[in-house]
Amino acid sequence: ASGYPFPIQYEIASGVDIKKLVVEPNKIMCLPPLIRTAQKFVKLGSRAIIAECGYFADFQREVASSVKIPVFMSSLLQVPLAQQLIAADRVVGILVANSTYLTDHHLESVGISLGSNYVIGGAMDDGRCIEFDHLWTQDLRTNPPAADYARAESEFLSVAVEFYRNYPEMGAMVLECTGFPPFARALQREINIPIFSWGTLMDYAYSVVVHREYYGHV
Repeated sequence: ASGYPFPIQYEIASGVDIKKLVVEPNKIMCLPPLIRTAQKFVKLGSRAIIAECGYFADFQREVASSVKIPVFMSSLLQVPLAQQLIAADRVVGILVANSTYLTDHHLESVGISLGSNYVIGGAMDDGRCIEFDHLWTQDLRTNPPAADYARAESEFLSVAVEFYRNYPEMGAMVLECTGFPPFARALQREINIPIFSWGTLMDYAYSVVVHREYYGHV
């Protein structure tokens, strides 16, 4: 929470885990606890709800319909915006943690038109980004969970830059995973294109519910 210049309230959606959310083909059991958690945020006085994992995209419409405050279930919500910011003959790179588990439903649920100007890459496909995986995969975690930041960043940059270079027409990149934003600035230094992430989603969500004051000559 200290990484952002605004107050954040965390809640755990009990009954939801990575296997149920990402791996299992039938994810419907995740919906009731997500709605309960969203409604709890409303009672706490939250102004917006932001889900952590990008694969929560599956439930964007359902959770948004369950409350009366804005809901941002996935960093993938930024893909349609990114597509409008670049030329029609360029593409948006969507870099997810593991492309195996990304479905058409994830994309359609956040307003992405299937077959439009995007390409998909998986940072952890084929066993890559091992150091990063130490924080996320149960069988690989240390106790307490720990990873070498510099090594994790180096592995991530290698994959992300390769993804960019594989598509010379890439005009922007959207990072799906919540764990990617700490490496986003280093990536942008390497490829020098707009980078969207969970971090930019957080900033945007705050900006629309707590609009800034204007100063000076207006």
